[in-house]
Amino acid sequence: MRQWALALHGGAGKLARGDLTAAQDAAYRASLRVCAEAGRVILAGGGTALDAAQAAVCALEDDPLFNAGRGAVFTAEGKNELDASIMDGASLRAGAVAGISRTRSPITLARSVMEKSPHVLLIGAQADAFGQSQGLEQVAPGHFFTEPRWRSLEKFLGKHGLPLPARPAGAAETAAPLAYDEGVRGTVGAVARDQAGNVAAATSTGGMTGKRWGRVGDSPIIGAGTYAANASAAVSATGDGEYFIRLGVAREICALVEHKGLDLQTAVDAVIQGELKKIGGTGGVIAINCEGDIACSFNTDGMYRAVVADTLPLRVAIYRDDI
Repeated sequence: MRQWALALHGGAGKLARGDLTAAQDAAYRASLRVCAEAGRVILAGGGTALDAAQAAVCALEDDPLFNAGRGAVFTAEGKNELDASIMDGASLRAGAVAGISRTRSPITLARSVMEKSPHVLLIGAQADAFGQSQGLEQVAPGHFFTEPRWRSLEKFLGKHGLPLPARPAGAAETAAPLAYDEGVRGTVGAVARDQAGNVAAATSTGGMTGKRWGRVGDSPIIGAGTYAANASAAVSATGDGEYFIRLGVAREICALVEHKGLDLQTAVDAVIQGELKKIGGTGGVIAINCEGDIACSFNTDGMYRAVVADTLPLRVAIYRDDI
């Protein structure tokens, strides 16, 4: 049994070997290492799984290469609408936010919802207002702007015959030049097991490029994009949110472990390679249990991911044949 373990993902999608330039490949791998290290330091020092998962996701949110926080994609109206959730496997406490646009770290706001409110899910401007009341850093919309994501929006709107909105006020002209367009979706997440034997999961996203009508995906939905329970596992998902919601993917994996006795890798494969594909959904998950076993499964070309444990050196991967 491992004393501690951590896994993170930066989204799944069109990531076949050869799709990224050498510079992009190197940039993503370096970023995954930095973000994993943020969680590793906490776990190795005896910190909690909850703190480690949050720290790893905070680092991913601050990295404009990923579709969360600073690298979030744009809605059809040219706005960033951010979602996140976090769950503590020891207590089954959870917190989530959807459609926020002012709080710098959505995952930190989700944890505040969990710990400082009687609720699980807050949305929109009022969720940001709650974050401000808790002293969380608020930023102008331009903070989340990156040029590659704006170009993705231009491409999407042109393809669908929709008008291009004005650039957000305060938007920087260039940022994250190496960011790669994996498709219209993307998410980041982390799962952890600490030295006390507890697990936790955290997930954050910018949603879908060109989304409309206040669409919300699986990332802030407890049981769909995020779930954690010491009795089974901690899971963070990425992919076609509507399908993950319909299956309750994260909770389904945990149920297979807890109630059917499946080992973790078998459970994640049963859902991602079986149930999800059967209804036409694409994406992947990372998962960890109280023994420190780590599992990963995705039915796309690739998924940005990293794993580290007290018995496992830090490894990063992008393509299916990496690890």
